Order: sequence, then C-alpha cells, then structure tokens
Amino acid sequence: MSDSDHSLPASVLAPLDARLADLVALYEDLHRHPELGFQETRTAAEAARRLTACGYEVTTGIGGTGVTGVLRNGPGPVVLLRADMDALPVGEQTGVPYASTVEGRMHACGHDVHVTCLLGAADLLAAGREQWSGTLIALFQPAEEVGNGARAMLDDGLYSKELVPVPDVVLAQHVAPFGAGLIAYCPGACMAAADSLEITFHGSGGHGSRPETTVDPIVMAASFVQRVQSVVAREVAPKDQAVVTVGSFHAGDSANVIPDRAVVRLSVRSFDETVRAGVLAAIDRIARAEAAASGAERAPETELLDSFPVTVNDSVTLRKVNETFTGLFGEQRLFAYDPASGSEDAGLLATAAEAPLYYWWLGGWDPEEFRTALAAGRLAQDIPSNHSPRFAPVVRPTLTMGVQALTAAALSRLDPARD
Repeated sequence: MSDSDHSLPASVLAPLDARLADLVALYEDLHRHPELGFQETRTAAEAARRLTACGYEVTTGIGGTGVTGVLRNGPGPVVLLRADMDALPVGEQTGVPYASTVEGRMHACGHDVHVTCLLGAADLLAAGREQWSGTLIALFQPAEEVGNGARAMLDDGLYSKELVPVPDVVLAQHVAPFGAGLIAYCPGACMAAADSLEITFHGSGGHGSRPETTVDPIVMAASFVQRVQSVVAREVAPKDQAVVTVGSFHAGDSANVIPDRAVVRLSVRSFDETVRAGVLAAIDRIARAEAAASGAERAPETELLDSFPVTVNDSVTLRKVNETFTGLFGEQRLFAYDPASGSEDAGLLATAAEAPLYYWWLGGWDPEEFRTALAAGRLAQDIPSNHSPRFAPVVRPTLTMGVQALTAAALSRLDPARD
C-alpha cells in the first residue's frame, strides 16, 4: 500500500471469526505434539497441507524440515511472513487440557502460536487476494531455538536456488508474557546477538594424593570462570551492553582423581558488533592466560556451538506497519519496549535478501492476570516467561490478534489491487 493508504479491506479479515474454531483446534493439536529442532516433520506436513489447500506453491524439506508457500498475485512487492516451528526439551507443567503428550518436550516458547497464526493469515490473504497485488511468501522455519534453522534454509538455496523470490521485506512476530491484545515494538536493535561457546581446558591428570604430579584443569577452569566475570565489568563501556554467563562446568568423575580436562560452556550476548568481537576476544585471551598460568602444555580449545546475529528492526518499515496496527487495533494497544537480551535468527532471512525487517512482540497472557501481577509488582513471580514449563498463552484473544497482525502487516507492505 502507498504511504497515504493505511486502510485495510474489511473483507480480508472478515472470514476470521468463521475460521477461528479450526485454528484453535490446530493450535491445540500442535501443542500436544511438540517437535524439537530439525525434527518438525509432523508440523511441517500440516503447514504444507494447509498451504497447498489455499493455492500456494509449496516447497518442503528446505534446510531439513523448512516449508515455504508462495502466492504470486500480480505485480508488486514480495512480502515474506515467517514463523518458527520447533519446541523445547522442557517438561510441561501448565495443566492445560491440551498439554504435550511427549514426555520432556513442550512448546514452551510459543512457536505453536506462531505456526497457527501464520497459517491463519496465509488463508485469509489467499481468500482475499482480489484486494491486493504482489507476491506473498509464508515461511515455516525449523530449529530457531538452536540458532541454525534460518541459516540451514539459506544454505539449502532458499534464495540462491530461487526456491522463493527474494523478498522486499521480512515480517515476523513472537508471542510474549504480557497481556493478550497488546503489541510491543522496539526500533533499531531489538534483540541481542548471542554466541554459545564450549571451552576445553587440558591438564595432566593423576591421583588426588599427589597433586604435585598433575596440572589440575579444574583449578584452571575455575579460575577462568571467576576471571571471565570481569570482562563486562571492566572491558565493556557503561554505555554499551553485554552479558557473559557460564552455564555448564564438567570435569572428572571421582573424588580422588584429578582429571586431564575440564569443559566449560558459556553464552555471550551483545547488541553491537564491536562489543561482541571485543568480549569474545577477551574470553579467548583469559582462557589462554589461565592455562599458561597453570603450566598447561596444551592451549585450551574453543568451539562455537551456535550463534545468533543482532536482530535489527528497520525504522521505516516499523513506522508504516505500526500505522496500520494503530488503525486496526487502536493506539492504546501498541507500546514501545527496550531491547531484549534474548536472541533470534529471523534477521538472517532479511540480511541475506538485503531487505528490511520488522519483528514485533504479541501479547499472550491473560490480561487480567497480567494487570494484577503488574499492579502488585510480581510479574517475575506470577507470570511465567518464555521457556518456562508453565508458559501457556491464553488461546483467545492471542490467536485472533496474531492472525490479524500478520495479515495487516502483510497488507500494509503489499500493493492495493489494481482495477
């Protein structure tokens, strides 16, 4: 649509009420059957089936289990809507009647909401194609939680092999633990870059009664863990942001045996590439220095386990889509938020296409429960966050607004139909 035309054809959104019962059933089915990253075969098959029924050109198996649907509807912009599909290795404790049937796995991050909303929007946009012109891509991505899904789809030729047209804009949303019926947005860098590292410290093992004959990797790694906490405090400027977290430490199996190695896993989060590079370099420097200080004959080895880039919202796209959101939902339903330290890989789909990105947050919690917790200052205690075993978005109005938001965002970037 042009900058001056932010109205939405009511006929595109009108069928949603009649389709909502089917979408609720779909959501509950997806929630009952969570699938981990690169294992989303059941979810992908359902997405492909529904896209085909709506008239999309469907391609499956991209990057393992990724699915795309392309709807070519005359000249105009190419708009990509993205949803992630994978669940988490978390045991469910929500108590909902449609709880996960797979032990130790659940949709603890709301990707079942994302899939359902995108399929609902894809259906509405296909049914209302006489109201717009351009090309729509519905993309269902695997393995967001491990940071490899978008990259896998790109490496498998998503754009280079022309599996889909190169988009002019990429749009995505994520359900969050604030009141359903609200949308949150953040201009610019909205989510952090994240790097997960595994560092192996090599020592020389031996009997616990003769430590003088060993080079103890536990002491070496423990010193590293202590020292690495100073990186943010002493090497990152106060105006910048970074987080270094050591989440795993493994060494040895016996109380009286000094092992020959210790393995530490840690994560780094940042919002600026220069800061990111500096923190990673400092971690490597400290690891090597602690090994040298302990007299280790072998330098530590560092493996990058996964990596997410900074997620950056395009200010122009954000403004134009938000104007449409305001017209549809009302200004009181939108609010700005500070950059989040969580991470996402949706931005890769945009940067690989040299296209702008807009990624917003969709409220998913019971509004009254959220207001009560907010008033009492107990949000952290009473409202489970994403990845919690108690994370359970309220079905309505979350699904309704999620479908409307994706549909409206797409229409705001597509051209109006030409007579």
